Amino acid sequence: MDEKLTTQAGGTAAVDGTTKFPAIYAYQADGAYRVERREMNLAELPDADVLVDVAYSSLNYKDGLAVTGLGKIVRKFPMVLGIDLAGTVVESRSDLFKPGDRVLGIGQSLSETSWGGYSGYQRVRSDILILVPERFSLSEAMAIGTAGFTAMLCVMGLEHQEVRPESGPVVVTGAGGGVGSFAVALLAGLGYEVVASTGRTEIHEYLRQLGAASFVSRAELEAAGPALQSARWGGGVDTVGGTILASVISQTRYGGAVAACGMAASSELHVSVFPFILRNVALLGTSSPAPPRSKRLAGWERLARDLPADALARIAPRIEPMSRIFELADEIVAGRIQGRVVIDVKS
Repeated sequence: MDEKLTTQAGGTAAVDGTTKFPAIYAYQADGAYRVERREMNLAELPDADVLVDVAYSSLNYKDGLAVTGLGKIVRKFPMVLGIDLAGTVVESRSDLFKPGDRVLGIGQSLSETSWGGYSGYQRVRSDILILVPERFSLSEAMAIGTAGFTAMLCVMGLEHQEVRPESGPVVVTGAGGGVGSFAVALLAGLGYEVVASTGRTEIHEYLRQLGAASFVSRAELEAAGPALQSARWGGGVDTVGGTILASVISQTRYGGAVAACGMAASSELHVSVFPFILRNVALLGTSSPAPPRSKRLAGWERLARDLPADALARIAPRIEPMSRIFELADEIVAGRIQGRVVIDVKS
């Protein structure tokens, strides 16, 4: 487990308003979007009821869009970026948390309207945070982060629609990314036959180690087909959208379901009503940024119980310094990141 924050006798950390720490700061200047790494102090942080000594964040596709400016993620300026954070409570005005608690926050407006996790310290609203499950260290919590939590929500959605291992193979698109990798590992660990789809044949062995039983090429799913195709899948987890999602829906068996959680390829979906009406297929919109607290707690409880022990080591072998965030953002937007990258915000 990560080391706890050293505290003073009163239970609060030995920090004050002049304590300096790095942050990734977005702002507007002369109408242009700017992002820079800068030194900040506690006095500059926004008012919120929990002060967190942030140890780690993570790198998500959404973070890549925010850092590079290629996507309109930030909705309020100035903004500290980073949609995930994990650390130790320093001060709390909330009954939910006390100094020394290990906490995490993912989504919930971080990096959009609330300052985020690419910061050595952060003041965070208590409703954003939950306790880190005992099973996970702070770095492991961020190895999971938004990506792993989203994958867990997809699995829970399929289960709710009664997609079971005996329903047939479950296809995971964009399987080499963060959400896809966790979806493969979680589904395989729960006994499903997982068919992984990726455009990168060089990562097939990585996906086999996570539990993929076989593969379907991205090109095959990208090919436009009839409105109702041969029934192949008991269910699916789609992270890319567009034609691939349309193909997965049209190939899903009677009573199956597809959990859609991403649009890396396209936000457009052109599909017939035939699969929904003639095969009773369900399309499950799956979003991790703002579920209620009860669902967040349930999702992390399931991750602590069901994530295979070796999956984290395979999916997130990298801890990178925050000083590299700009080049890492370019890599994830270009689709060159395999699995997950944890960000050490103190470096």
